[in-house]
Amino acid sequence: MKKYLLIILLSLSLPAQAITLDELYKRYDPQGESAFDAKRGEQFWHKKHTAEDGSIRQCTTCHGDDLSKPGEHIKTKKVIDPLARSANAKRFTKMKKIKKWFKRNCKWTVGRECTNQEKGDLIKYLTQF
Repeated sequence: MKKYLLIILLSLSLPAQAITLDELYKRYDPQGESAFDAKRGEQFWHKKHTAEDGSIRQCTTCHGDDLSKPGEHIKTKKVIDPLARSANAKRFTKMKKIKKWFKRNCKWTVGRECTNQEKGDLIKYLTQF
């Protein structure tokens, strides 16, 4: 029993492996049938959505137009680290965080969860910077 506990504890101390972009795309398109497109991602990024309260939201509302600079959440005023990988090398490297933020941000901005196609297109666009 002690042996298994030690193994579990040691494995928890290992750093989480960063995911590659190819692995990330495969998560959103396991059959490899979709072609993710940065242009569609850019259009989605700038698209205006009407929230339930009637306010207009888009991704840039909080993240800003310059992805190499920090953004600010419009409601909470919390600082959002830059999305550009050139300014923040940790962006798009942890699947757990990617899933968490897509779920939360899509629901808040778009009013629903984003489709896998939308997520792949957004990643293709955002990882250019």
